[in-house]
Amino acid sequence: MHTNVKLDRPVRCAVLTVSDTRTIETDKGGQLVQTLLQNGGFDVKIQHYTIVKDELTAIRTTVQQWLAEDIDVIVTTGGTGIAPRDVTIEAVTPLLDKEIEGFGELFRYLSFAEDVGTRALLSRAVSGTVNRTLLFCLPGSTGAVKLALNRLILPELTHLVYEMNK
Repeated sequence: MHTNVKLDRPVRCAVLTVSDTRTIETDKGGQLVQTLLQNGGFDVKIQHYTIVKDELTAIRTTVQQWLAEDIDVIVTTGGTGIAPRDVTIEAVTPLLDKEIEGFGELFRYLSFAEDVGTRALLSRAVSGTVNRTLLFCLPGSTGAVKLALNRLILPELTHLVYEMNK
């Protein structure tokens, strides 16, 4: 966590898994996001975790519902590749006020350097802001989730939420 910043309340998070095949029992990526956030001291309520099909309307509807609530951070997993069914990016980027370009750049760099090599170029992982909510769109693999949360998101999350709420 960013040690120079303190918030007077918990950071409220939501987790959305995008998949045509995963269930709550088989959703290792979404479960890992929840675990890492909770272990980092962040608040993830059971009603703020769900799985939707890789369909633009289903993804956008869920994200918009959470944007209408008092959520600080939405993390999605899945649907960020280049397959025709991968539409998470198309569903959420029109909602963004500001894109945090450095997130996707660093995620692909770290993926290339530490894990997947040139396959990293297939990831369309993205982050941005919508009003006062941060949005992170991650691939669905547990390796990608661990990398993104541990190396990029968790170390800066409190600071990012602080900046969003100045």
